[in-house]
Amino acid sequence: MSGRQGGKLKPLKKPKKQNSDLDDEDLAFKKKQQEEAKKLKELQQKAAGKGPLLSGGIKKSGKK
Repeated sequence: MSGRQGGKLKPLKKPKKQNSDLDDEDLAFKKKQQEEAKKLKELQQKAAGKGPLLSGGIKKSGKK
């Protein structure tokens, strides 16, 4: 054993996956998913720009 080698060994790198042949249906499905993700992201940004939806917190009674 050498002094430098210690701890956890790194796993060997796996070869990259080959892009399999995609059908028209697969391409359409992926495109639809991307569009939905964009819409969702836009809605999240719009919602983040506004203040809190509820003014909640502790309600104060009229009594002193």
